[in-house]
Amino acid sequence: MNAAFTLHPLTADDFETVALLGAAIWRKHFIGMISREQIDYMVSGRYTPEKLSRYLDAPDRWFRLLRVEGRPVGYCSYALSGQDGEMKLEQLYLLEEMRGRGLGGRMMDEAEAAARAMGCAALMLTVNRHNAEAIAVYEKRGFRMRGEVAADIGNGFVMDDYVMVLRLE
Repeated sequence: MNAAFTLHPLTADDFETVALLGAAIWRKHFIGMISREQIDYMVSGRYTPEKLSRYLDAPDRWFRLLRVEGRPVGYCSYALSGQDGEMKLEQLYLLEEMRGRGLGGRMMDEAEAAARAMGCAALMLTVNRHNAEAIAVYEKRGFRMRGEVAADIGNGFVMDDYVMVLRLE
């Protein structure tokens, strides 16, 4: 990756940018895995100012916006999971045309470093069972399957995911 990239904490000024970026990524990437209706439902509830403001100055959750040469191209968020010694990689999304440049790895580095800094021994995540590309990336990174979860997210929709974990010890 030769282009200049930055990974900055979320600010209130970034909310609209993140909402637009998230909608673009979700509508392109997940269309073969979940229905358009579920994508619209999830996007409309996920990127509200109320939800995003939970990351501002929070002691237990973090959100980073990735820019390449000033252009927003992705983001990640992570939080203490509630399990002792564990952090959750909540989101890691990147525009399709920016994949394969090491940027996702840089965001994972950020989450792993934050987990270690908080004294966590594990970084966990959930990933859609049909998201083979992401699963392969996580496995290559050292994540291993821990289980499965089907979470009712309302409006008749379910998130059907694998739970994966990376040991940081």
